Amino acid sequence: MRYTKEEKLEIIRLVESSDLPLKRTVKELNVSKSTFYSWYNKFLEGGPNALEDIKCRSTWNKIPESYRTKVIEVALDRSGDSPREVATFMTDNSGHFISESSVYRILKAVNLITSPNHILVKAANEFKDKTTRIHQMWQTDFTYFKVEGWGWFYLSSIMDDYSRFIIHHELCTTMKTPDVERNVEAALIKTGLPEGRRPKILSDNGSCYISEDIKVFMKEKGITQVHGAPNHPQTQGKIERYHRSMKNVVKLHHYYSLSDLKKAIDEYIEYYNNERYHESLNNCTPASVYNGTNKIILEQRQLLKQKSMKQRRRNHLRTKSAIFL
Repeated sequence: MRYTKEEKLEIIRLVESSDLPLKRTVKELNVSKSTFYSWYNKFLEGGPNALEDIKCRSTWNKIPESYRTKVIEVALDRSGDSPREVATFMTDNSGHFISESSVYRILKAVNLITSPNHILVKAANEFKDKTTRIHQMWQTDFTYFKVEGWGWFYLSSIMDDYSRFIIHHELCTTMKTPDVERNVEAALIKTGLPEGRRPKILSDNGSCYISEDIKVFMKEKGITQVHGAPNHPQTQGKIERYHRSMKNVVKLHHYYSLSDLKKAIDEYIEYYNNERYHESLNNCTPASVYNGTNKIILEQRQLLKQKSMKQRRRNHLRTKSAIFL
């Protein structure tokens, strides 16, 4: 079976994000180990475009040297961003389209791309009935932080499942039912959702989420509870992944006061909601999906791509003409 470039890239990303051994993952995807490693080595060397079965490449789409320099400058300034995020940022802010694969090749050539520290992996199962609009379902969970001299604090977050937008968060001293009730109430007030339009709420099976009191509270608020399978955190994968990404940044520092920790968390959530590009959201931010502006952004990017392609073709033809004069 012949795979397209996009299909090969999708398989690579599934294997990289999988919790299963590589051999078992590729077997379930009906791909041999040797074929996968052949694709993966090409990907590491040349990025996504190296996966395409093309023997010769056209030169008309060459990226101007000045713009290649700008790519490197942006990548150095945004050192935490992946080639995908750098490409999206530049497309949105420079008035010129550039693809993820082009950014990858440019950065690879100057040794600004490092090999991943892990093998691709596919999350075993995902939620079967995917949400199709905001406020259809929320995800909620706790994670923890330590403040030197103060002890442990627990961050409760409520995320809109469709947009991944963090609707509400609060640092709590406990992880009990009253904490959950208080945070859900705050999220309902922020969104102003009337009865009859309340979301489902997805959580794990922690005691605070399955108590009799929380069942009564949710019923009074017109909210349906959904629980993930025991010992299967992938069901709540979106908020689990968000907490992991957030802690990877926030926990780079030690905190000696609660206000410093709150400030760091607030700053990250501001960045996460409004600046961080999500691949699963077509490289839009959670805020743009939540506010409904993502469709306009995607249309603008497509127009900019067409404009950039035409300009590169004109530049190529101009250069060819100059050679023959």
